[in-house]
Amino acid sequence: MQEKRLAVLSVVVEDRSSAERLNALLSEYGECVVGRMGIPYREKGVSVLCVVLDAPVPAINALTGKIGQLSGVTAKTLFSKF
Repeated sequence: MQEKRLAVLSVVVEDRSSAERLNALLSEYGECVVGRMGIPYREKGVSVLCVVLDAPVPAINALTGKIGQLSGVTAKTLFSKF
């Protein structure tokens, strides 16, 4: 079994048409998700998500990459040291 890492995935959604696919990806990786918080920033026309993950590094990287390929979506991950 691969070692799991704790990570925070930050997502900025500028194109709401990508929200359905984004949620589908988060559901697909649901066993890795510890929790998530989404904030609609209406004044700027974007949504900001913070997703806490506990998973092997390849799974976290795969999810980040898939989300980052969505139109109008930016994703970055911060890994813990443990």
